[in-house]
Amino acid sequence: MKKIKTNYLFVGLGNPGVEYENSRHSIGRNILLSLQKKSVGEIEVKDWRNEKKLKAQLADGKLGSNKFRLLIPNNFMNNSGGSVKPLVKTKAEAHNVVVIHDDVDLALGTIKICYNRGSGGHKGVESVVKALKTNEFIRIKIGISPSTPSGKTKKPSGDKVVDFVIANFKPAEQDELKKIIKRAKEIVVSLVENGLERTMNSFN
Repeated sequence: MKKIKTNYLFVGLGNPGVEYENSRHSIGRNILLSLQKKSVGEIEVKDWRNEKKLKAQLADGKLGSNKFRLLIPNNFMNNSGGSVKPLVKTKAEAHNVVVIHDDVDLALGTIKICYNRGSGGHKGVESVVKALKTNEFIRIKIGISPSTPSGKTKKPSGDKVVDFVIANFKPAEQDELKKIIKRAKEIVVSLVENGLERTMNSFN
């Protein structure tokens, strides 16, 4: 089987600061941080380094012959794109950007991979779209909302959305959260190893 050559830039969205580090809104950041803490398969991730010019933390990774980067903006969510833009010089390079973020429209336990889609009102994604001047990049959307016994998403409404996303996950949600982080890490590995099409077929 022919190996797929990839060179992805994974961007984990969230808000900086201790008060937000375990919030629903920071799930993207935490997935990338967990990749560094514990390897998955043969993946190798070097130590994080603080890049002041990017206002971000950056780490280099490798899986076989494929190299990739992990980026965690230290800007607040609605300025995330400012950390991404200096690393993406062309529209072709934007195709290999993978933004990992929370999604209130999806129930906790749900992950969706998409490409070339609208922001869905997510301020962090909007910032990346504006900075790159394209939405032709990959997104890994992580569901954060509770659901009914029948599986229907109980999305917060109106002004409650802001308070909901910056709140921490509840103790009763921790087991599900661990499963989601593990699955998201597997998706990262699959993208690097197999590319977008095969990963979407396997995980969506």
